[in-house]
Amino acid sequence: MIDKVAIESIALKHGCEDFKWISGNDVQVCQWVRFKCMFGCSSYGKKGVCPPSVPSISECRELFTEYEHILVLHIVVKLDDPNDRMEWSRKMNLSLLPIEREAFLVGHQKTLLLFMDECRLCNDCPGTREDCRNLTIARPCPEALGVDVFSTVRNAGFSIELLTDYGQEMNRYAFLLVE
Repeated sequence: MIDKVAIESIALKHGCEDFKWISGNDVQVCQWVRFKCMFGCSSYGKKGVCPPSVPSISECRELFTEYEHILVLHIVVKLDDPNDRMEWSRKMNLSLLPIEREAFLVGHQKTLLLFMDECRLCNDCPGTREDCRNLTIARPCPEALGVDVFSTVRNAGFSIELLTDYGQEMNRYAFLLVE
């Protein structure tokens, strides 16, 4: 049995005030998301926690079925300079890691965080899991695992829209898998 109050308190303590619980069965894992990575993302094949260095779509679907409790963390930001996005993402991902650690320490050994954006921990990622310099803290984002974030968070009642320019407010989502 998970202690939702304890997990929510941890999230709040780390500045995450907007979140919702969903089930692993609510996570939409789709092949098309992987294809968007392959044919539209400049990080494809260049990061150790991005495709093709991640499990297959069927393995990812199976992973989510092992979780009845996933805390979706909603993060909102509007950046004045679009060039600030990568550094902001890196810092935000790092700030989420203590939530995972503390959830683990309160007795949830299966806790796993999915970053709200690409890993970005290193400016010069070696590109493979084997050569990763941050093996213990590097995490994939939901999209790397084939998650249709738009459908998943909309079904949970969150707002998310396609952005047409970098001056718009971004709604980002991290997933904390807890059991």
